[in-house]
Amino acid sequence: MSTNLPEAPSETQTTTALATFFKITERNSNVRQEILAGITTFLAMVYSVIVIPNMLSQAGFPPDTTFTVVCLVAGLGSLWMGLWANLPMAIGCTTSMCAFTAFSLVLGQQISIPIVLGIVFVMGVFLAIISIAGIHTWILRNLPQGIAHGTAIGIGLFILLIAANGVGLISKNPQTGLPVALGAFTSFPAIMSLVGLAIIFGLEKHRIPGSILLVIVGISIVGLIFDPNIQFQGLFALPKLTDNSGQSLTFSLNIGAALQPQMLPYALALIITAIFDATGTLRAVASQANLLDKDDKVINGGKAFTVDSLSAIFAGLMGTSPAAVYLESTTGTAAGGKTGLTAVMVGMLFLLMIFLAPLSRLIPHYATAPALMYIGLLMLQNVSKLNGNDFVDTMSGLVCAVFIVFTCNIATGLMFGFMTLVIGRIFAKEWHRLNTSTLILTLLLVIFYYGGLAI
Repeated sequence: MSTNLPEAPSETQTTTALATFFKITERNSNVRQEILAGITTFLAMVYSVIVIPNMLSQAGFPPDTTFTVVCLVAGLGSLWMGLWANLPMAIGCTTSMCAFTAFSLVLGQQISIPIVLGIVFVMGVFLAIISIAGIHTWILRNLPQGIAHGTAIGIGLFILLIAANGVGLISKNPQTGLPVALGAFTSFPAIMSLVGLAIIFGLEKHRIPGSILLVIVGISIVGLIFDPNIQFQGLFALPKLTDNSGQSLTFSLNIGAALQPQMLPYALALIITAIFDATGTLRAVASQANLLDKDDKVINGGKAFTVDSLSAIFAGLMGTSPAAVYLESTTGTAAGGKTGLTAVMVGMLFLLMIFLAPLSRLIPHYATAPALMYIGLLMLQNVSKLNGNDFVDTMSGLVCAVFIVFTCNIATGLMFGFMTLVIGRIFAKEWHRLNTSTLILTLLLVIFYYGGLAI
């Protein structure tokens, strides 16, 4: 008597199925490239599972349980982005929103953690409503071209600033004068970052596949050998959702208190910042991956915004700061990521990281800094996309770019860009080129900032 067992699908069949589902061939990519891009993005943003818990712990969040939750939010959010929106954009708890949550709300305003989590939840629900209603997509579609390209330029400079400051190449100037100064450029992290950046230049010149990933892994190995601060502490650790006393922030949010009138300005500050930060980031990442349609709009932008908002809801429920699309997604798009398979790979790695907490400490910040600096430099190519025949549009785009860097805030740069565009059009006698959506967005941003609601 014989039994005929079904044959397991071959590697070729699996690859073909992935290529079909994610439209990989249609977007001029391949499965190997998408997987490498996902690994690259993950390595570029894995620092968040260390930084976010550390920041929140200063405000009373338990670090061990927060580590698990941050991994869960990034993992499930990125999986959803990849499987539903089919975009190479990773989700994670952002450092800017985390800083506002921990230092402004909890420590600054002395708002209890459950109420703060309620505010995060309310923010996510509101974002989901306007996303489903199409308002988010409307904002993205009505972003003037100069400001759209200026946002990408500004984010590129912003990434450069963050990376250079993180490894000590530049530092805050303690003297009177300019706000930044040359840092400890002879330090080990600074040297490794510059050497890594130069190696990426060389490898990319020869189109070596996975060059960014190779540099991140290579510098991490060097750090493990020569940096006494990088030590092997094992491989596995069981995840925790409760602290040593048995307490948990999961589902501990206080939505009722968060809806009290005195709490609404804080929710509004998060909402407005999230809208325009997500708009700028999504546009920049999509442009980097050539995921703009014939009308120069982001492919599946509406779905991406929906995933972004639902991830924020999930973050509030689980007990951490808001989540959104990560700027570091540009490291994956630079490595060739063009489809949702990149995001799926990121999500799977973050879910695996829940059990590999000790390994996350083996990737130093100076290992990912070269990748971030390289991406920042690549994004400056958007200068060539500015329309030189439209002087006001070009100048307002550049204003947007520089003030993103000067203020370290994407939404602030957008506000200055919109404001100078409208006023510039009026004094250039080009008011007929202003549409209703541009005027509405400008008014909202000006009220938001001059009303004292900005983060």
